[in-house]
Formats: sequence, C-alpha cells, structure tokens
Amino acid sequence: MASENFLKDRVETLFRTDFDQRDGRVVPATDDVALKNGAVKIEAAFLYADLAGSAKLSKTCPWSTTAKIIRAFLDCSTRLIIKHGGHVRSFDGDRVMGIFIGDSKNSNASICGREIHWSVRKIIQPAAAKQFKSISDNGIEIRNCSGIDVGEIRAVRSGIRNSNDLIWIGKAASFSAKLSDVRDGGYCTYISSRTYNKLSKEAKFDEQGKNMWEARPFNFSDDTETVYRSSQWKKP
Repeated sequence: MASENFLKDRVETLFRTDFDQRDGRVVPATDDVALKNGAVKIEAAFLYADLAGSAKLSKTCPWSTTAKIIRAFLDCSTRLIIKHGGHVRSFDGDRVMGIFIGDSKNSNASICGREIHWSVRKIIQPAAAKQFKSISDNGIEIRNCSGIDVGEIRAVRSGIRNSNDLIWIGKAASFSAKLSDVRDGGYCTYISSRTYNKLSKEAKFDEQGKNMWEARPFNFSDDTETVYRSSQWKKP
C-alpha cells in the first residue's frame, strides 16, 4: 500500500521513532542493524573509488564494452579493498565504497587508493586499449579517483521489509564521496586532513623519503578544508 494517507502515516511514524544506538566493534552488515530503529556507531575510514568518464564511455563505446570496463574496475577495486582489510558495503553504478576500521585504517585506506590508481593505469587502461577498438580508436583514457575521510559514523537501516539497506550518517561518508568526484589530471587519490594526520611513514613517504601528498584547499558544505592529493600510484 502506498496511498497518500498511508505514506503520511509512515513518515510521521518514522519521525517519532527513537533510535536504539549501540557501539560497533566491527563494520556492520545489513542484517546486523534492526530495520525498525537500529543504529550502530563506529569510528572508520571511508574510501569511495569512482571511475571517471563513464558517461563518455557509454556515449562512445558499445554498451558491452562499457559494462566490461566498469566490471573490471569494480572487480579490481573490491579485491584491493578486501586485501587491505576493508569491508565493501555499497556499489553505486561505477563507484564502490569500502570501510576500514582499526588502528591502521587511515594508512590502509590511502595505500588501497593508490593501488586502485595503479590497477587502472597499468592493467585496465592498456588491456582495454588492446581489446576494444572503440577505446583505442577514440583515444579514451580510463581514469579514476578515490576519496578518503575518517570519523564517527552511524549505520542506519533504511527501506522496507525485503527491500532495504544500510545508510551511513556522518561527515566521513559524505566527504569521502565528494572527494572521489574530483577530476584533476593525474591526481587520483584524495584524503582529508584527518586521514593525512594519522598516516604511517609507509603511507606518507616514498622510498626516497619524499612526501607523496600535496595540500590543497577544498570547498565542502560552505566551508573550506585542507585536503591532500597524490599522483603517485602503488603496485600491489
């Protein structure tokens, strides 16, 4: 049932419902959170990996080529997120979200982002150019961007019975998603200052001891923040 009166009653009921919040020690899955009023609070690093230019792919390439490239990107990204201890909790078109917890969450997420960059440049791009004429003939460059932020997040279950999923409430989720939308040449990994300030030496400096990250201002929700970007990829 979805009549006007029914929907009004549902909205009023949802607005009056108090959340039963608990602290989480692991990244929750959908079934771990009560649909009625559950909420789980965690401290986590969020990574959004987004494939750049998929609209151009769809316009220029056969649908099957576009689908294969997006599948390859999500396959590589998902495997790298899991490799670094992350938990995949959402797919949205050509974007995947990974959640990292624990003492090394910031470094793990940032290294993962740089490895995703490597997989796009060194594996997916050359393979696509070799396999698909629509890529090679049109000079299409397959690129991506990963955005990472860390903070306190609430996982809340939303939807109706048999049609529901978790939503993630907090700045880290929305800010990392916004960073993944940046399109700035060879800079394909962006992290918040909160993430940068807790990076390990391995995640911050290259083999010559040079800082791999460059500070930049970034506007978000009417505020200007300092974020850090890197053009350096990392071989898995």
